Amino acid sequence: MGFDLVAFSGGKGLRGPQCAGLLLGRKDLIEAALLNNNPNEDTIGRGMKVGKEEIVGMFAAVERYLKIDHDQEWKTWERKLGQIERMVSAVPGIRTERFVPEVANHVPHLCVSWDEAALGLTRADCATQLEQGEPSIVCLVDDERKGVAVTPYMMQPGDELIVARRLRSILLEAGKKQRRA
Repeated sequence: MGFDLVAFSGGKGLRGPQCAGLLLGRKDLIEAALLNNNPNEDTIGRGMKVGKEEIVGMFAAVERYLKIDHDQEWKTWERKLGQIERMVSAVPGIRTERFVPEVANHVPHLCVSWDEAALGLTRADCATQLEQGEPSIVCLVDDERKGVAVTPYMMQPGDELIVARRLRSILLEAGKKQRRA
């Protein structure tokens, strides 16, 4: 892709330690970065020291990642989004759109949108209700697509049903309140 140096989070897609990551790229840049490591004390990178436990965790995460059937994993993500999409699309006035960001979090996303004035619910209020509910569900407020977006790649089996039910419930309740008003 033309990058000289790339840093990857150990968490998220790799599912390794959140406090670790990978630095990949040109050999000369990696060697320069290593100058901020032990035994050089008081360097800019000292506060970002990674312990041996995180190193082993990253090794295991990379091994796991290399063994995954990524095509099958993508199909599983798409099925999960399909379940969410079917449940929320049944609510009058709801639109859905699937998309994949070009760079960060290159996994399928589902954006759920609606006419905020007609439903009496803003995207931010919907996201807040999801986050403050039980269990807490964090979604993206997507200003570009004017909706809330979810991604399945960290969901455990069955989580998609929890997300779909909660999101549908919030949207239906907003519609009821709006009709009573």
